[in-house]
Amino acid sequence: MVRFVASFIMNGRNYCLLVCLIFLTGGCATIDGPSDPNDPFERYNRSIYSFNTVVDENVLKPAAETYQKYVPGVISTGISNFFSNLGDVIVVANDLLQLKFIQAASDLTRIYFNTTIGLLGFIDVATHMDLRKHHEDFGQTLGYWGVPRGPYFMLPFFGPSTIRDTAGLVTDSAYIDPVYGQLDTRPATAVVVVDAIDTRASFLLASTFLEEAIDPYINIRDAYLQRRRNFVFD
Repeated sequence: MVRFVASFIMNGRNYCLLVCLIFLTGGCATIDGPSDPNDPFERYNRSIYSFNTVVDENVLKPAAETYQKYVPGVISTGISNFFSNLGDVIVVANDLLQLKFIQAASDLTRIYFNTTIGLLGFIDVATHMDLRKHHEDFGQTLGYWGVPRGPYFMLPFFGPSTIRDTAGLVTDSAYIDPVYGQLDTRPATAVVVVDAIDTRASFLLASTFLEEAIDPYINIRDAYLQRRRNFVFD
């Protein structure tokens, strides 16, 4: 399943068709009463949220719990650091697109020291050198240059997004990400699978609290939109 999803996002034409389908379906998916202006496709979004929840409960969450139980903490931390270092490639590219040259220099230095002294990023030496981790992606870059975020909607498998962030996801994955461009190889596919499990494991505690919420969907939506707004405006 992970290989299918990863390969699908790499095909920009197919993903654009998915986005169009979302809009066409969402346009018919009204809810009773006034809709939230941030979430005009709420009925559709809730159906995708339910689908993603089933996938998570039956695939990702059990894998993440097994991973957390049997992988020693020092190793899982190293794996998280490794993927964070790979992610810094996307950060640097979007630093430059946003003309944040000083931040780009800092993030590029992070990559250099974590890749060399930090053994391909498994040890985060850069943070201890006061080289702070930043978060930039093409969705933020579009927002930085004034592109409206568009309506909120849930993407199958990928979760919360907006029109702008979906465009950013496709662009980062297809043209910048150092792994997704190699998904025709088994090593790259294995890396994507481990990344997905490691990421899900890091949210196990948070998801426990989320499950106790009266309406987890609303909590996820509001938290996502607020977080993305904070990222765009630094």
